[in-house]
Amino acid sequence: MLRRITNNPLFQRRRLILIQPRRPCATAASSAAAGEVAPVPAANEVPLEDDLAEESRSRLVRDTCRLLELRDSWSAKREAQLRHLLRVLSPPQVRAVLRAQAQRDARAAFEFFRWADRQWKYRHAPEVFDEMLALLSRTRLHDPARRVMRLMIRRGMRRGPQQFAHLMLSYSRAGKLRSAMRVLQLMQKDGCAPDISICNVAVNVLVVAGRVDKALEFAERMRRVGVDPDVVTYNCLIKGLCGARRIVDALEMIGTMLQNGCPPDKISYFTVMSFLCKEKRVAEVRNLLERMRNDAGLFPDQVTYNMLIHVLAKHGHADEALGFLRESEGKRFRVDEVGYSAIVHSFCLNGRMSEAKEIVSEMISKGCRPDVVTYSAVVDGFCRIGELDQARKMMKHMYKNGCKPNTVTHTALLNGLCKVGKTSEAWELLNKSEEEWWTPSDITYSVVMHGFRREGKLKESCDVVVQMLQKGFFPTTVEINLLIHALCKEGKPSEAKDFMEQCQSKGCSINVVNFTTVIHGFSRQGDLESALSLLDDMYLTNRHPDVVTYTVVVDALGRKGKIKEATELVKKMLNRGLLPTPVTYRTVIHRYCERDKVEDLLNLLDKMLARQEFSSAYNQVIEKLCAFGKLSEAYNLLSKVLRTASKRDAETCHVLIESFLNKRLPLQSYNVACRMFQRNLIPDLKLCQKVDSQLILAGETQAAGKLIIKFVERGY
Repeated sequence: MLRRITNNPLFQRRRLILIQPRRPCATAASSAAAGEVAPVPAANEVPLEDDLAEESRSRLVRDTCRLLELRDSWSAKREAQLRHLLRVLSPPQVRAVLRAQAQRDARAAFEFFRWADRQWKYRHAPEVFDEMLALLSRTRLHDPARRVMRLMIRRGMRRGPQQFAHLMLSYSRAGKLRSAMRVLQLMQKDGCAPDISICNVAVNVLVVAGRVDKALEFAERMRRVGVDPDVVTYNCLIKGLCGARRIVDALEMIGTMLQNGCPPDKISYFTVMSFLCKEKRVAEVRNLLERMRNDAGLFPDQVTYNMLIHVLAKHGHADEALGFLRESEGKRFRVDEVGYSAIVHSFCLNGRMSEAKEIVSEMISKGCRPDVVTYSAVVDGFCRIGELDQARKMMKHMYKNGCKPNTVTHTALLNGLCKVGKTSEAWELLNKSEEEWWTPSDITYSVVMHGFRREGKLKESCDVVVQMLQKGFFPTTVEINLLIHALCKEGKPSEAKDFMEQCQSKGCSINVVNFTTVIHGFSRQGDLESALSLLDDMYLTNRHPDVVTYTVVVDALGRKGKIKEATELVKKMLNRGLLPTPVTYRTVIHRYCERDKVEDLLNLLDKMLARQEFSSAYNQVIEKLCAFGKLSEAYNLLSKVLRTASKRDAETCHVLIESFLNKRLPLQSYNVACRMFQRNLIPDLKLCQKVDSQLILAGETQAAGKLIIKFVERGY
């Protein structure tokens, strides 16, 4: 079995990932240790990948792909050409077309698959079905994958665990765990016995979904049905246990592998080591290295040390990473610039620039030339601690050593200037980029734009965005909204609107939030005409306002006392199918109660509650009326609150009782308390004692003491 695993192409691919000497070493190791499992076709079932790559360069495949790219402007003539090409394409060429289409959009590949299968005198070969399923398994398109599988069953094509595993992966990527596991039942009904490959996929699906205990149970069931777990199965389980922070169980799993005659590989140990490195448990890592050597006969090599160095450095444990680097050098392993750069970057993130410079000097002395990534990390480190002169010196040092600073290096310097309030200097350096032979990126412009914004120089910040657009870069909607919000906050909504329209005319993505921010700016200034005009413009630009937009305008109208216009706007919102939120209710209730428009408020609430239920609406009305001193209107609404007699209703009644007491109206407070008792709501005892005291002082001797008697009758 072990021989079969090591000959598996997926296993070989993992081993190749682990021995990469460049920067992705740590990431690759963690990815391999993650136990990614995918169904792998047998070599005799499909052509070799090299043959398929050669077919993708054929003229027939290129002509077919070119026609498919013009699908939006298809004519009968073009479809006839595509039909003619389809009849002369071989199955490997059809697979190449599907693969080329899936690189852009898997849905486009599936549409071509369906169109071709419906053509006269043409049927897809079995390997084409396999290719389509394999492509869909890399996406969340589970429904097309299910349709492909059903078509295979209907036509009686061969089906094995590999095909069902592809379907399982599609369900898993879509987050449909239950449907993914039901594929096993579908496979058994189809008369296909599960093998180790699909069982490994199932285990990995459960692990990725966070169901580690279910994955362990599934592994036990595998043994009962005669499918022994292999090293890939155990690696998936170890990955899940480490992800759940069950490191003791993961170590026991490695011992179980040895007991069951399935020797762990380096991936098994690397997975646990990665977790221990994140937790800075270096002593346990060294113990595991000893176990790896003594128990499994696996000796730490250069890949092992590279993995440890990268994981430790990535999580900020630079000293420990440096210790393993020294140890690897002591064992005559060559550490390249990538390993050194990881440690340099870790020191820089921690602000330990002297140690970072020492590592760079050591690299040069050992003949390992630092690359632009290493120098950029040092420049960024100096900029983080505000030592801009040192950062500039390091950039000059780069030129002396034949390493030209790139966009990342310059962006780090500009970011440092912006952080210390020298955004104008950063802007000058950015404008000199062509003279110094470097090309700014969208991130570079964003750094300077945010620098001006933080300094309150909004005009300069907008100028940066304009130049950014001229260079073909587009700010995100969040960045645009930050500038719009800053302009509105300074009382410049008209400038914010002009800036938004300018960005929109240049092709930027403007969303509802951007419009709402400008509308809110106009509303805060009391310019309701401009706010309402912009609200109408949103429909003209096919950006329909949401409930937040309407709520902002309704609040502004209510603040100005334009209750009639606010009512019409809320009705318009409801007619457009927008459901009011709790914020909408609170806004409407506050403004209508403030203007003493209780009757209009109740009519509007009936319409709003018919669309979206809000249980505490009338509670808020009563409490808001009490806050504004309108106690008689609040008392008249008490029946609407006491319908449900909940704890929230009791709190509202207490607010009303206290409001009456503050106005020296104890009899009304007494009436509220009595109505609470009638609805089996027990009022607050201390509050009722205050009511009783005020009744006595007011000469209401008949009512005095009755509330206390009601408490005694109920056993208080």
